[in-house]
Amino acid sequence: MLELGGTNPAPQGDLVKDISEATFMEDVIEASKEVPVIVDFWAPWCGPCKTLGPMLEKAVQEAGGKVRMVKINVDENQQVAAQLRIQSIPTVYAFFDGQPVDGFQGALSGLELKAFVDRTAALAGDGGLGEAVEAAEQMLAEGAVVDAAQTFAAILGEDPGHAAAYGGLVRAHLALKETGKAEALLEAAPAVIANAPEVEAARAQLRLALQAAEAGPVGDLRAAVAADPGDHQARFDLAKALHAGGAIEEAVDELLELFRRDREWNEGAAKAQLLTIFDALKPQDPIALKGRRKLSSMIFA
Repeated sequence: MLELGGTNPAPQGDLVKDISEATFMEDVIEASKEVPVIVDFWAPWCGPCKTLGPMLEKAVQEAGGKVRMVKINVDENQQVAAQLRIQSIPTVYAFFDGQPVDGFQGALSGLELKAFVDRTAALAGDGGLGEAVEAAEQMLAEGAVVDAAQTFAAILGEDPGHAAAYGGLVRAHLALKETGKAEALLEAAPAVIANAPEVEAARAQLRLALQAAEAGPVGDLRAAVAADPGDHQARFDLAKALHAGGAIEEAVDELLELFRRDREWNEGAAKAQLLTIFDALKPQDPIALKGRRKLSSMIFA
């Protein structure tokens, strides 16, 4: 198993518990010096609390020990509620390193709660997993694909819900021409990360890899487009062949030209292909940034 340092996750059985103000210092202030602690202030008569509490507990459980949660009944613990100026409930605070660092009042949606919990969990870092992902990405970029795959797999052994490592492992299998394994991994992605940007990027790369097997000779397709610039299918196929050969920017240019000529051709195939290519690239990739700007200017012209 990959040896990684950093904050140790809380034991799963101790992630959520009811406390009183008598143990607030121990269960919140001191505990938050090891793992971020979310404090849910509630009362039995509070209707929204009955909905928010279970949703928040679920999100904390799904964080896999990277954050703890305590629940405080304000009717029974009025002193700590007054000290923290709790004026309405539900009120939720996040503590880290002994201090309140984030919070909200009122009800939130499930996605908003998950974002809050993820943001809180990230305060303590990821135990060195981020650095390990960077190292694996470097291996992948340098062609040490097997080593990269093993490193991504080791990271997932530590954190099965690490989206960047999951997407990286899929891309490593694609680099090894193991599209079947990549496809199986994407189908088995945990629900909590199935739509994460890193996993969506790997999914886009899989679609492009499957297309590459169908790409024709670039030379023949160039000749077809030169002979008839209005042959949209030939231009679309040329873009796929260029991308398959690693000429990504040129492929984008051909698709942009196709979109300029007929944006509705084949049910908007040029735009859809462009978005797939952009999704497969890193968000700050110059080709993606430039291509998105050009596409947007054409759409809103």
